[in-house]
Amino acid sequence: MPIDPPEVIETDSPKVCCDGDGGALGHPRVYYDLHAHGAVDCGYCDRRFVWTGFKGGADGDETAG
Repeated sequence: MPIDPPEVIETDSPKVCCDGDGGALGHPRVYYDLHAHGAVDCGYCDRRFVWTGFKGGADGDETAG
């Protein structure tokens, strides 16, 4: 049974970055491109970014490795 991501962030941009909200509890800034699958989970904090303008694929629910 999969566990839901801690936070889902919808964006109208196909390119996003995540730093875990910065500060002392953040993580290194990483950049993701959502063109291929329309969604990606951050490899550090598991936030899921979903591109609202995604037009491809059946489910758009993929994770980055």
